[in-house]
Amino acid sequence: MSEGVEWAIHSCLNLTWLEPGEAMPAARMAAFYALPAAYLNKQLQALARAGIVASTPGPRGGFRLARSPEDITLLDIVTAIEGPDEAFRCEEILRQGPGEHEGIDYRRRCFVSQAMRRAETAWRKELAAQTLADIRETVERHRPATPGETRAWFANLRT
Repeated sequence: MSEGVEWAIHSCLNLTWLEPGEAMPAARMAAFYALPAAYLNKQLQALARAGIVASTPGPRGGFRLARSPEDITLLDIVTAIEGPDEAFRCEEILRQGPGEHEGIDYRRRCFVSQAMRRAETAWRKELAAQTLADIRETVERHRPATPGETRAWFANLRT
């Protein structure tokens, strides 16, 4: 999984703490974590194509969440950045080994493939069960000052 997933999740989380209607430029979000702005912007564009964030042009423009944090799962963000393909792809290497091969779908018969598919299903199910609102709530419970500090940091960067 690329580092872009981590960047995207943190960026979306920070967007939950903006005032309603406020948008944040990609460069400002990148500065928050000392990330390359052009690369973060690519991640944000992928999130925009997926309908997770919306982009507003102009001098007061930037990015904001396009949906409620309760309606954005971690799987939505991961899929927007990494794509919908499974992490493990069975290439049927058993077909190259000794033994009978004709008519056998090793993706279904291979125990390695089966185990990896079960793990993929569990991983995706867990990501789909966690929303951005869940993460926000956890952060706010353990670090209640974070939303205000984040807003203040962005506000100070503007001046």
